[in-house]
Order: sequence, then structure tokens, then C-alpha cells
Amino acid sequence: MKKIVLIISCLSLFFMAGAQGKKLFRGFDGGMMIHTGFLSGSLDAMGYEVKGAPFGLGGVARLHIGNHFRIGGEGYISTLNQLENGSYLKYGWGGLLADFYTVLGRFQPYAGLTLGGGAMTTLLMMENPSSDWAPIDDTIYNKQGFMAIDPFIGCDIIIYGPMHLTLKLDYLCGLSKSKLLPHGPRIYFGFLFYR
Repeated sequence: MKKIVLIISCLSLFFMAGAQGKKLFRGFDGGMMIHTGFLSGSLDAMGYEVKGAPFGLGGVARLHIGNHFRIGGEGYISTLNQLENGSYLKYGWGGLLADFYTVLGRFQPYAGLTLGGGAMTTLLMMENPSSDWAPIDDTIYNKQGFMAIDPFIGCDIIIYGPMHLTLKLDYLCGLSKSKLLPHGPRIYFGFLFYR
């Protein structure tokens, strides 16, 4: 995490040096997004193949530096249901982001990268519960942290002044031991407010 903060700080100083005589901070934006997509992968510890469409919610906040650069943070929770019996994989993740954007009429395309991490909780019940509050054999629970890199592209649609709709596509990639995370594209839709 210290390396991530150092990288973001160095990038910020670089853009500050290049903005001599110009207004450096141009505003900020933030908002909420929902997401889905398709994830697949293997839980090697138990030989289980994971696949399906996650559903989640989260948000982003960014500071605008110069005319085309933003830094900030984002965080999300995403749930991938399994086995149609209440089993799931749940991710909570977030991190520091940097992106570049431009404005083309009412459209504002952007591309960037988030560095961060989170935790994945796995609950798999290999049997269906016989009744409420009954114990279930062959139940597996695990929670593990992970570090990740998350490249993304997207486009805002400027609705009116400070209000934007946003559509984003990302691909969360686990680093080192976290490569075992189910992976795949996620698509996000949300509302952002600019100032």
C-alpha cells in the first residue's frame, strides 16, 4: 500500500510541476454505481469451478488535476451466488485510482487503473438445508485477503451541468497468491455528480 501511495504522490507532483501558472485543481466528482458481469475460475483447494454473474454496489470519488487527469479512490462489494442454495463468493475491494479523460460534446470517455485490494469470503454448502436452523454437512467457509490491479475504461454522458450518467467496464486481476480469484469483466452503471 505504501508503494501505491508513493506512485500516486509522484504522479501528482509531476502534474503540479507541469501546471505552472495554471489552476491545478479543477474540481471533483463522485457517485454510486451498480455492477454485474461474468466471472469464472477455480477454487483449487477444493476443486470447485466457479462461474456466474455477480451483482454489486459501490462508489467512486475523484479529484480533477489539470484538464484531463483525475486521482481518487473507489470501493465495491460484489456477490456471486452459487449452487442455488444460499452459497456465495463475496468480494469487498477498493483502492486508489488514476485516470485520463477527455470531453467530446456530451460524452466524456476515460481510461484508468486502480491499485488496491480487499477480501473474498467463500461460503459453499454442498447439500441443501433440510430446514431452517438445521446444521449442514459438507459446508466450506473461507475468508482471504488479496491485492489487485483493476484496469478500466468507460464513458460519462453529461446529462445536465453537474449530473452525469456513467458506464464503465473493468477486469479485476488478483496479484501473487490472489491469482486464484474468479475473474472476468464487470460492467458498471451509475450516477456521478461533478463540481
